[in-house]
Amino acid sequence: MEDGAVRCLLRATNFAAVKHKDQRRKDPEGTPYINHPIGVAYILMDEGDVTDIEVLQAAILHDTVEDTDTTLDEIQDVFGEKVRSIVAEVTDDKTLPKAERKRQQVLHAPTRSHQAKLVKLADKLYNLRDLTRATPAGWDQPRVEEYFQWAAQVVDGVRGTNKALEAKLDEVFRQQKA
Repeated sequence: MEDGAVRCLLRATNFAAVKHKDQRRKDPEGTPYINHPIGVAYILMDEGDVTDIEVLQAAILHDTVEDTDTTLDEIQDVFGEKVRSIVAEVTDDKTLPKAERKRQQVLHAPTRSHQAKLVKLADKLYNLRDLTRATPAGWDQPRVEEYFQWAAQVVDGVRGTNKALEAKLDEVFRQQKA
C-alpha cells in the first residue's frame, strides 16, 4: 500500500476515533464504538478483498454522520466528494422513526452504488457476528431474530456485490437458524 493510501486510511480512522470517542457499543462489555467502523473496514479488506481506499475510508466513517455531530459537508471537506457520496448512501435519516429507517434500508439497498453496497455488506456482517457473540443490553431473543430477518432482507437487496462477503453472511444466517 502506498504512503498516500495509508495516510488516507489513518486520517479517516483518526477522524472517526475523535468523533466516536465517548461512544460505546451496546454489548455487555461496553466495547468502544470505534471498534465497529474499524472492523467494518477490516472485513472489507481482509474478507472481501476490497482495496478501494475511498470505500475503506467510507467504511470507517459510515456512522459518523448518523451517530455524531458530523455533517456530510464536513466529510466532503476533509475526504472529498466520493467518500461523502458513499457515506451519504449508507446513512440513515435519523429524523424518521426507527421502523421507517429500517424499511428505507430494505427499499433502497438495491439502488445504491457498488461502493455503498460493499460497506452495507460488511456493516451487516460485523453487526450479525457481534449479535451472535453477545446480545446487546436490553435485547431479548425475539429482537435478535427480528434483526437477523431484517438484515437478511437488506443483504438480499445487495446480492451480486461481493461473493466472498455474501458467502460469509450466508454462513452467519445458517448458524443462526441451526
